[in-house]
Amino acid sequence: MTTSPHQQEAAVRAAAIRGLNDIFRRNPTAGRVVITAGVDALPQSEKLALLAAVVGFNAFDSGNDPLNEHDFGAIEQDDVSYFWKIDYYDPDYDMGSADPADPHVTRRVLTVMRADEY
Repeated sequence: MTTSPHQQEAAVRAAAIRGLNDIFRRNPTAGRVVITAGVDALPQSEKLALLAAVVGFNAFDSGNDPLNEHDFGAIEQDDVSYFWKIDYYDPDYDMGSADPADPHVTRRVLTVMRADEY
């Protein structure tokens, strides 16, 4: 089976976004991190454990990562489900990014939330 130029371009773009997302998720100080009220209410040690789980997350599959961009994950901690999601904004954080594959025009925001806050 051959891939079309469009498919090849999409794969290269997804790889660029995935790489930038992985770098950001492993070092969230490179962008902004937002936690919801449910996460903020956790004891400090549980918050730190949850954030460490996000940083170390690698359980990507076609169910949680259909575009292969590593922009979403689900974590279980102490019998509670949490989600994390990376969104892409323009440099001023005013609107969506014109090109999430271009780090010069994109700022990443990592949101960590309880699943029931979604």
